[in-house]
Amino acid sequence: MIDAKRKKEAQQSFSQYLEQGLIKKEKNETAKSMYLKNADLSLRLAEQNINSQLKPYLWIVVMSYYSMFYMANAVLLELGYKTGTQIVHKVTYDALIVLVMDKIKKDMIEEYENAKNDALEIASIKSEELITFYEQEMNKRSSFQYDMTENIQEQKAKTSLKRASMFMLEMRKLLLNLK
Repeated sequence: MIDAKRKKEAQQSFSQYLEQGLIKKEKNETAKSMYLKNADLSLRLAEQNINSQLKPYLWIVVMSYYSMFYMANAVLLELGYKTGTQIVHKVTYDALIVLVMDKIKKDMIEEYENAKNDALEIASIKSEELITFYEQEMNKRSSFQYDMTENIQEQKAKTSLKRASMFMLEMRKLLLNLK
């Protein structure tokens, strides 16, 4: 879960990123379109390869993560922020915490309010979980162990694909609501 301390750290980092030009106020429809295309392609390729005889589990993890990364950056562009080229994965993660997490929570509250009295708790947990998925996949992608057994690689790849699918679904809903 993303605790208050981590949220505060993300806010401080985000402010520094703005000062340092690591993220800028910018709208760029061309880049957003490219990010959306790459997000879809990455997820489709991960889905196609999950049952491949080649068992490319490392690449399924990488493709799943990148589908999330590209979608996250498309959402950030819709909100008027463009990441730079330095420490872009960390900048994206902190920006998701600062700019997106509460918007996901708000959208989920509206979606669930007729169905459940405890929509706020569910939405809060779910929005934090989605942003945590991003961090987990970012870390997994960068530290995937080559000496894992094939069964463990397969499980991690399937988890990555599931998380990426959930992340993409919620981010698509958010993009539609931001327009």
